[in-house]
Amino acid sequence: MSPAAPAKLLSPASVPWEASATPMALLDRAAALRGVNPALQDWLAAPARRWAGVALAELDARPPQLSEAVLRAGNEGRRVRVREARLRSGTGDRVADVLLTPLDEQQLLLELWPLSGTTTSRASETLRGFAHELRGPLAGMRGAAQLLRRRVGSADLAALADLVVGEVDRLAALSARLLDNQASVQTRPVNIHAVLERVAALLGGSAPQLRVRHDYDPSLPAVHIDADRVQQALLNLAQNALEAGASELLLRTRVEHALRIEGSAARLILRVDLADDGRGIDAALADTLFEPMVSGRADGHGLGLAIAREIAREHGGDLLCASRPGATVFSLLLPLAP
Repeated sequence: MSPAAPAKLLSPASVPWEASATPMALLDRAAALRGVNPALQDWLAAPARRWAGVALAELDARPPQLSEAVLRAGNEGRRVRVREARLRSGTGDRVADVLLTPLDEQQLLLELWPLSGTTTSRASETLRGFAHELRGPLAGMRGAAQLLRRRVGSADLAALADLVVGEVDRLAALSARLLDNQASVQTRPVNIHAVLERVAALLGGSAPQLRVRHDYDPSLPAVHIDADRVQQALLNLAQNALEAGASELLLRTRVEHALRIEGSAARLILRVDLADDGRGIDAALADTLFEPMVSGRADGHGLGLAIAREIAREHGGDLLCASRPGATVFSLLLPLAP
């Protein structure tokens, strides 16, 4: 399974796959399962011995997509992703994004990012615990901002205090949804430009050095979205621009006609572009940019873009990226029909 071009491969021993909460497995060069971690055993609903030596093709409910992906990963010496793959498990077919990474000339690492299922993951439990811990500090922040609001004499400072109160309330609502295990989006007709203006206002407070420009389509109708969730996605994209050293950010809205999103055609699509002049995306990350735990920074957690794409997909949309040094554009696509 020699790569077509030199590639930096990992040692199987250097990858903590066995203890990971993400479902993972080791594959040999014949695409057979040689090691399955406990998270994957749970996801497949069968003990490890059931899957020992099983060909990956036997798990593929839409052959030969996984076998072909293994061949590409091995021959090209790079990560290959299969979106929304359907796999067979002990309880029926299940859906996940699949990531295949060559480790050496003999083995590949398989990672699954489940897209459906009723079992609460360990990651979800961690998020719920985090949400619970946030409630106290958020209440304190809200009280302090309200006190400042009453004491300041400047209208500009009062507006900033109101902005803090609004953001605290938004985070409190998101935390409550996590604690209540409410995963579905709560949509209503929203003026997307109002959401973008709020994002711009928040950037003005946290990153005054960033020049924000606007290029809005004034004819846009209201779009049915969960405004808090979409605002979070846009803030994540703006934060990515700041971390890439951007000095200017363009917020642009347009309507696209008869565009395909994740294989489905939509008559009218709202496209929200965030274009920045930062360093751009490392070409080595292009194929895995939106995967959790993938980051171009040594101290990055790689969750911001993954969450932004998840929010886009919750709304039946998608998140795209085109990048080169000095010109990066993230495009949030949202169906205009409710």
